[in-house]
Amino acid sequence: MHINTEIMKTIRNITVLLLLSIGIAGLTPQKAMAQTSVSFQLFYDNLSVYGNWIDNPNYGYVWAPNVGAGFAPYRTNGYWAYTDMGWTWVSNYPWGWAPFHYGRWFYDPHYGWLWMPDNQWGPAWVTWRYYDGYYGWAAIGPGISIDIAFSSGYHVPYNHWVFVKERDFCRRNISNYYVSSSSYNTIISKSKVINNTRVNNGVRYGAGPGREHVQKRVGTGINQTRIRGMDKPGQRVTQTEMQLYKPHVKREANRNAAPSKVMNRKETANMREARPATRPNVNKEQRTQPVRQREIQRDMQRENPREHPQRNKPDKQRAGQREREPQMQNRMERPTPMQQDMDRSRNDRPPMMESQTRRQEMPQQNNRGLRPVKQKTGRILNQEHHGK
Repeated sequence: MHINTEIMKTIRNITVLLLLSIGIAGLTPQKAMAQTSVSFQLFYDNLSVYGNWIDNPNYGYVWAPNVGAGFAPYRTNGYWAYTDMGWTWVSNYPWGWAPFHYGRWFYDPHYGWLWMPDNQWGPAWVTWRYYDGYYGWAAIGPGISIDIAFSSGYHVPYNHWVFVKERDFCRRNISNYYVSSSSYNTIISKSKVINNTRVNNGVRYGAGPGREHVQKRVGTGINQTRIRGMDKPGQRVTQTEMQLYKPHVKREANRNAAPSKVMNRKETANMREARPATRPNVNKEQRTQPVRQREIQRDMQRENPREHPQRNKPDKQRAGQREREPQMQNRMERPTPMQQDMDRSRNDRPPMMESQTRRQEMPQQNNRGLRPVKQKTGRILNQEHHGK
């Protein structure tokens, strides 16, 4: 009996050890993934394929994406999806997993929109506003805390805002429904800040308008998508979940991190001068412009050919026309043989009496209405003169 008790204890201990080993083995990958940390070198290496790194005197290394002239963050080529983290910006760019969830965007007069990397992840680094019938958002600049970004004292240039009617907020092609910027000043002055902030892993961010508020305005239910991490750079969106690469970025690990190539102002200027010759992504960017803006452009294109027909002609055709204009003018100024004969016959005529001249200048009534009699009387006078 004592032997059986010892055997049972041994079996029980072995079973417990097996269960513990299985549990530890199952938790090890998740723990390893949670503890995976990277530096800014991840951004420097992965984003260099899609843009250029610039050494900015105020913010250090910043990134300029290779996009069209109409690009703006959280406005171009993307849409909003409601997730367990709040309203999350879903970008259609292959590099969208990084610049729209880490760091901050700012506008530079020379380079355009630039991105400064940071170590905090969020669904979108924007500030939100609401006015009767409109939702609006704008990118938060570098060095701006969440408290300042969601206060009434934080001022963003009006053309950095994006406003859309509330019924169009959940559209996948939301860029076709943006409100014209000409009315932004009025909307901003009457709008209020949507101060709906959350905290995740010690990071505070803006979650956007409430789910119930949007559902009432849109008129349909809004499904919540779950965010899951990926083990490599990229993103993938399904109906039930949104997979994003969002590793833990350590700021202290950036001492030796640097881009492999950094462009200066002269190189970027040459790049911008060469870019319009090839016109990359012009049609793609034009599809993302608001519907009303495209209609205005089409109307201008229809009107310009009538008002300025010379602008639509090729340079060679205009040059050839300029060369032919003096020749045509000389031909028009040179009298033809028939005109020379008419001039000689006119000089040979005897002078007409004053009464005849008055008769020629007076109009004559006929079945076709009033018309000058000059040509008719001229022929009669000529006949009489030759008859005599």
